[in-house]
Amino acid sequence: MLDATDLKILECLLNDARRAHKEIGERVHLTGQAVGSRIRKMEDAGIIEGVTVTLNYEKLGHHLMAHITVTINAAGSDAQFQTFLQEHPDVREAYRISGEGCYMLRLLATSDTELNDFLEQLQQYAHYEVHLCLNRIK
Repeated sequence: MLDATDLKILECLLNDARRAHKEIGERVHLTGQAVGSRIRKMEDAGIIEGVTVTLNYEKLGHHLMAHITVTINAAGSDAQFQTFLQEHPDVREAYRISGEGCYMLRLLATSDTELNDFLEQLQQYAHYEVHLCLNRIK
């Protein structure tokens, strides 16, 4: 069970996962060692599953981000489609969803041509609706 201090530690980590345990300790009134111990317990319990880095994809040449709602074709196979997704490094996230569509994808592309090539391949598995991201708000 998490207490208020654990939740404050998680908030600090969400804002900056590289923050030193000592600095987090100053914010939550614990020693850096105590913070490290709590973090390890949360990792062992599966509450913290990993640490990520936020990248500026545009500076890395990925100028297009698309959210794609996918509806599997009537004769399509979820297993084949999921294999297709695993083989595509430009698909950064894929979720099975409820409501309209079967899946929601987040895809990064370096160009319109790259996005179009992906969509052409996608047609063999599914129908889709594409939403291009124009600006990141948060």
